[in-house]
Amino acid sequence: MNTILILIFVLAYAAIAFEHPLKVNKSAPALIGAGLLWTVYALSAGNVGEQLNETVSGTAQIIFFLMGAMTIVEVIDAHDGFDVITEKIKTTKTVTLLWLVGFVTFFLSAVLDNLTTTIVMISVARKLLGQREDRLFFAGIIVIAANAGGAWSPLGDVTTTMLWIGGQITALAIIKGLFIPSLINMVVPLLVVNLMLKGKQIEAPKAKPSSAVQYQTNTIEKKLIFYTGLITLCSVPAFKTVTHLPPFMGILFALGILWLLSEILHRKKSDAEKQHLTLVTALQRIDMGSVVFFIGILLAVAVLEHAHILAELAEWLDKTVGNQAIIVTLLGLASAVVDNVPLVAASMGMYPLSQYPADSFIWEFLAYAAGTGGSILIIGSAAGVAAMGLEKIEFFWYVRKFSLLALIGYLSGAAVYVLLS
Repeated sequence: MNTILILIFVLAYAAIAFEHPLKVNKSAPALIGAGLLWTVYALSAGNVGEQLNETVSGTAQIIFFLMGAMTIVEVIDAHDGFDVITEKIKTTKTVTLLWLVGFVTFFLSAVLDNLTTTIVMISVARKLLGQREDRLFFAGIIVIAANAGGAWSPLGDVTTTMLWIGGQITALAIIKGLFIPSLINMVVPLLVVNLMLKGKQIEAPKAKPSSAVQYQTNTIEKKLIFYTGLITLCSVPAFKTVTHLPPFMGILFALGILWLLSEILHRKKSDAEKQHLTLVTALQRIDMGSVVFFIGILLAVAVLEHAHILAELAEWLDKTVGNQAIIVTLLGLASAVVDNVPLVAASMGMYPLSQYPADSFIWEFLAYAAGTGGSILIIGSAAGVAAMGLEKIEFFWYVRKFSLLALIGYLSGAAVYVLLS
């Protein structure tokens, strides 16, 4: 049975990894793989209803959390709340702007998520930079900074969120443990690009005739929604610590607060005026394809855990490689080629909490490696894929200009974490 399960998972994983050449959305093989794996496992092991219910319960918590967080971000964006950031960036020096964009991306990614932050910051760069070559370098730094910023926060990267919800890490510990390594991960490439762009002046983009927008939000509405959204997102870890309730309850509570505020703000407007500002519209804009992918891959990996395949793999790695730091570093490098969600999901099943309690070295280091290793290739993270699409970045351009920088940053941050540990 185990051989068949492994074969099905490998085939599904390969289809996910080669999503772009195959031109098949990765959600499809994830769902098919999950269905086949549970079918084979049920036919072989008998009654697996209790195990499936346990898996669905854990998966639902992650999905509810992601949907809530994604909706909050969409509401902020609909109100043009991110203009609060772009309006404050005023400089004529390319190097100064580079550092500003890098650090804003780093910290914003910790509060929102690396994918959303990448989209927002590339939009910012487009408004400020007229030269495409400059924008490409900024896009590379944005990808690295977004992934680095997402790694040290329980809200910043889906893999860190998975570890947090699963009980492998706690919010305060992951912030304290990974902030400096993640900062090193970003600063090292930033220093090199700083030298490459030193002395250049910003060339603003040519003004384009803007299309008239019928309904716009005013300054008060923008700021109120932006700051309320950020505060409620930041309060979720505190909510979990105080109440000991799962994080998805905190994010749904935060969503309810923002929903009520939005309704009060726009209660006197006509339906046409407030339609694009409502949370109902925001729910329609969230990336449901990614949500469905997470459901499929988490259900698929759970079968390997219940069949004890992951435990056997962990035992083999320990005997063959031995050093946990090397094992996790290799997993991070692998995340540049394959999706980091199944990698982390598999690792969570490989190492039981009874043997490796919350905030152990392996969990914190895994959060760093999976979160930042994807920066080495443009296709290695959701942030990279988004940047690739928005700025039409060529794969081999990124390999020539940024892969080595990202690798050096990754290894530098990893070395700092190991030394501090």
